[in-house]
Amino acid sequence: MNPDDHPSGKRVEKHLEFGAFVAYLQAIMIDIKDLRENPDKYRTACEQKGYDLSVDRLLELDARARRLKTEQQEIATEKNQAGKAIAKIKEPDQRQQAIERMGELKAREKQLAAEQEEIEPALRQMLLNMPQPAHPEAPVGPDESGNVEVRRWGEVRAFDFEPKDHIELGMELGIIDIERGVKLSGSRNYILRGAGALLHQAVLKLAHDTMVAKGFEPLTVPVLTREETFVGTGWFPEGKSQVYQVPEDELFLVGTAEVPATSLYMDEILEEDRLPIRLVAQSLCFRREAGAAGKDTYGLYRIHQFEKVEQVIICRADLEEVERWHQQIVANAEEVLQALALPYRVIEICTGDMGMGKYRMYDIETFMPSRGGYCETHSASNLLDFQARRLNLRYRDAHRKVRFCYTMNNTVIASPRVLIAILELNQNADGSITIPKALRPYIPGRERITKSEG
Repeated sequence: MNPDDHPSGKRVEKHLEFGAFVAYLQAIMIDIKDLRENPDKYRTACEQKGYDLSVDRLLELDARARRLKTEQQEIATEKNQAGKAIAKIKEPDQRQQAIERMGELKAREKQLAAEQEEIEPALRQMLLNMPQPAHPEAPVGPDESGNVEVRRWGEVRAFDFEPKDHIELGMELGIIDIERGVKLSGSRNYILRGAGALLHQAVLKLAHDTMVAKGFEPLTVPVLTREETFVGTGWFPEGKSQVYQVPEDELFLVGTAEVPATSLYMDEILEEDRLPIRLVAQSLCFRREAGAAGKDTYGLYRIHQFEKVEQVIICRADLEEVERWHQQIVANAEEVLQALALPYRVIEICTGDMGMGKYRMYDIETFMPSRGGYCETHSASNLLDFQARRLNLRYRDAHRKVRFCYTMNNTVIASPRVLIAILELNQNADGSITIPKALRPYIPGRERITKSEG
């Protein structure tokens, strides 16, 4: 790694001394002071989240970095004093001794630089990959088998005829065109046509209007953003394989509007009275879905391009406040699903399934007949200051102390994945689709999608 490079992709001024660089590096990754004081908490986090990282090794590197910083400062002070003294020394032997001492200090500086080159990459990598400890009430488990159902809403429809899946319905009605989508862009691509496109836009508009009515500020965000936004929000380095790159411009296609929306105020200090900041952003999203297989590759469930309405909240560093907002953003998504009359369940995600940066996490799973059960449609994450540290996103509290913000996010709706449930649960025996009442204002004059009108 080039020592002038910031871990998030930003440039660090060339005159920044190594000690200052290390302090800067540590400040934006995790709370290194908390790790020093409570190493067992981070050992537990690594164990519970399945990360093979040595907290002892990180602390060792941190201690070496601090020793280097202290010695570098001492050398800088002595060099400054020696430089001034040499000019005043008249006696040749003393002057020679002072010059030799200056040479020793410069040699030691070179040794420190060599140690820097040894320490810096390892320290950076460990700090980037150190998981945040989970909420004490989060379920502990190795993978999705440890997730816990919190509640369910709605009745799963019992069909009195043989139901079709969304692709059968969509192709017969002429509203989903997989063949031409693949012809244009390869596997896991699609085209929504006619009423299918109208239904897609209606779902997004319903979700967006719901959030704006709640006081969330609407955003139109770039879907091509810099690497620092992905590192800052915790998507890199872990999830880099799932992201499309544009190497010529050093940009990446976002998989969620969370990335640009959360990064909006990076490197800024906000005033406390501006918080909480509530944002809703609708955007195209792109994911490579590398490794997806089996039933996930069928239909509209795991696709390369989709649209999503995302809610993001930036608030004060207060555990009670962030918990209230986290529950609220889950409730916001539930409200939209209830308006669509889609049965769903809320799942609390266990430590081994939540990922590196999450403090607490819920998924909402919506029932999809063709997939035989409830399937993920929303993810609500509370990240405390994990993202804010990496983004250098801060606020000045009532006592004028500068602190890192807390951030959280959740899907409001993602389409066309949610269309799987809408189409399959609202199908009729004649192959038509009844449009949910909440969407009819966005598709005026239509209550059904039929083959002749598709």
